[in-house]
Amino acid sequence: MTPRDASEPNGSRWSDLDRPPLNITALRRGLVHGGGLWSQLDVVQRTGSTNSDLVARAAEGRAAEGAVLVAEEQTAGRGRLDRQWTAPPRSGLFFSVLLTPSEVPVARWGWLPLLTGVAVATGLSRAAGVDTALKWPNDLLVTVRGEERKAGGILAERAGDGGVVIGVGINVTLKEDELPVPTAGSLGLAGAVSTDRDPLLRGVLRSLEEWYGKWRAAGGDAGVCGLHEAYAAGCATLGREVRAELPGDRAVVGEAVAVDGDGRLVLATGEGVQEPVGAGDIVHLRPA
Repeated sequence: MTPRDASEPNGSRWSDLDRPPLNITALRRGLVHGGGLWSQLDVVQRTGSTNSDLVARAAEGRAAEGAVLVAEEQTAGRGRLDRQWTAPPRSGLFFSVLLTPSEVPVARWGWLPLLTGVAVATGLSRAAGVDTALKWPNDLLVTVRGEERKAGGILAERAGDGGVVIGVGINVTLKEDELPVPTAGSLGLAGAVSTDRDPLLRGVLRSLEEWYGKWRAAGGDAGVCGLHEAYAAGCATLGREVRAELPGDRAVVGEAVAVDGDGRLVLATGEGVQEPVGAGDIVHLRPA
């Protein structure tokens, strides 16, 4: 068995043989190279939030575009609306990337979380052989025993004036008794053909590099680069009756009929009004 570049705080890096540490040397060799997007890749054993850490590194000038920060364990991982994201050590992929799309108008940066969702779903389909779907705007869904469950999430934060840090959390090997809530899932519970985190991370980051390159080359035009079509095709929210819980304690119920050119979810309400939703929490009220 090849030794890996990670160490455990208790002295044994093989304290859980089902959850070996990531191989940082192999990851760097496969992802960080001249001409590619990924400029540096670091793995830490434990941190509060990779997003917070990478935003701080960017502010201090210690991270450039393409920096990737991975944690074997996050103790204060955050989802949307400051929800907590916790999981046992080495049971998932918890990482953040720094992007600086200077050639793209800031008005189009709202597509980045949706782009990341498409990239993650595509990468996992190839590397894990598991069907995934996207819940607008940034949840990754898998099917466990016929039930739709959340196995991952995405959080984007501004980093200074010219950057965005995007955090991704994916449950890989969590078992039923380890799930934080009954509606959560994991790739393993969904029948993934592989739960080896090294190829999964490589697959996701390569897919993200591919989609980001297309989007950036198109000046952030989601229609031109095919992102709009790809997101709509993989979005499990479309065609469903949903409740959008909006800022200011307002809620809108309607059918999710489209994702518009700005990445907003368009709801057709009972009053015959089509209302675009740019931010909020979406609850699926009935199956697709």
